[in-house]
Amino acid sequence: MRKRLIALTIAILAGCAGQPISGPETIPPAPAPRAPTAAAPGVNLSGYPAAFRAGYVDGCNSVDGVRKRDDVRFKNETDYAQGWRDGNDICKRRK
Repeated sequence: MRKRLIALTIAILAGCAGQPISGPETIPPAPAPRAPTAAAPGVNLSGYPAAFRAGYVDGCNSVDGVRKRDDVRFKNETDYAQGWRDGNDICKRRK
């Protein structure tokens, strides 16, 4: 009886040894946030999160023609989306 229990335990452990472990390492990493470019003159964004500042700069730079926006960040990061909207609105009023 004891030999069968040992054999069964070894068989189970051997079967598990060949299986890959799935975990956080199988999830692709999120893209690194882009560093914001220079903000519009006269705008102090030092107290805001980096994502908001990047969105603000992209939104402001979108006023002159081609829309500059990271759509993945806009959909997934509320700070980036709010910054983009604020930057776009404020810079439109300045023009």
